[in-house]
Amino acid sequence: MTPLATGQGPLPGPALLARLRAHPVVLDAVLAVAVFAVILIGAAAGPHGRYGPRFGAHPLEPTTVLLAALACAALVLRRRYPRSVLAFTCAMTLTELVTATSEPRAPVAAASVIAVFTLAARTDRPTTWRVGALTVLVLTAAAMLTSTRPWYAQENLAIFAWTGMAAAAGDAVRSRRAFVAAIEERAERAERTREEEAGRRVAEERMRIARELHDVVAHHIALVNVQAGVASHVMDSRPDQAKQALAHVREASRSALDELRATVGLLRQSDDPQAPTEPAPGLGVLDQLIDGFRRAGLPVELELPPGSPEGLPASVDLTAYRIVQEALTNVHKHAGEGARATVRIVRSAEALTLTVLDDGGGRSAESPGNADARPDGGGHGLIGMRERVAALRGTVETGPRPAGGFKVRVRLPLQPARTGETT
Repeated sequence: MTPLATGQGPLPGPALLARLRAHPVVLDAVLAVAVFAVILIGAAAGPHGRYGPRFGAHPLEPTTVLLAALACAALVLRRRYPRSVLAFTCAMTLTELVTATSEPRAPVAAASVIAVFTLAARTDRPTTWRVGALTVLVLTAAAMLTSTRPWYAQENLAIFAWTGMAAAAGDAVRSRRAFVAAIEERAERAERTREEEAGRRVAEERMRIARELHDVVAHHIALVNVQAGVASHVMDSRPDQAKQALAHVREASRSALDELRATVGLLRQSDDPQAPTEPAPGLGVLDQLIDGFRRAGLPVELELPPGSPEGLPASVDLTAYRIVQEALTNVHKHAGEGARATVRIVRSAEALTLTVLDDGGGRSAESPGNADARPDGGGHGLIGMRERVAALRGTVETGPRPAGGFKVRVRLPLQPARTGETT
């Protein structure tokens, strides 16, 4: 027993239609058989019976059957050769109109209607208008001229109406397909653009976190390295100084862990209750940063006008702090023993200017010990510094000083860029 008989399972209609659509030649063959049957029924039926259309009122002529069979057989190739099929079906229709000996004539024009629809659905609009209008005029004129009935007879006007509607319907189907294709292409393009934008933002966020991690690790590890070296050097001769150096190591490592925890915590989900809540460092805690360098043995002079750190945008405040931190770390690592550093901060209405200078500890700019004087910037520190400044549309100048040492000068604008301003 079939599923339909038992009331179980889905109806076969949608599945059968999908299978036919997957095999267009089979679908066209089925359509051709259906049109052939309609033509034969229309040729044998009498439209003016006592109780409506009467089937079998007219005998089927062999010529009619042959012309209908040829016209419908051509419909199997309507997708591959739409113009040729239209021309052939129109020729069969004209032959039927001219050779028919009785009224009403067989509706072989139904095959031409299908061919007109196919051509309109698979070509452009100008071609549809030209070919469709020509087909309508030729078939209608032939039907009116060869008919024994008045030109306005129902059969003649039916040819005009059906061929015209077929052309219009085919053009509508083509327009809808083009519209749907454009919508799908636009959606795919928007999806690709959205994915590219998401990838770009992820890359920018990775670069920002990488800069934060570099600044934190480079600064604190440099201090730990120096203090550990001092402790190892004086461990036997001056244990008190070694203990003090180890205390600085412990303090620097604790600060590094705290900042690393805060930075990595930015990667947590927004609903994570353990996400960090402490503010990002800024110029307000610059004194603590400089004290750490002083305890590590680097004399630092700070020239900071009163009120300069107040009211700064958060991005500018954090960038200024990181730039000073990176510049002093480079001085501590590369300037040599006995070097002195100067941090100068000048704030105006338009920008915040940071200048970090060192005297090189008596080394010249070309000395191998001054790694920051190299053309490549001595690593990723200056690269990250330039990226931070470029993100705020600022400027950065780095290079050796004529009398020895190194200079870092950064200008960070305090006003947002105007619309249309190039970066």
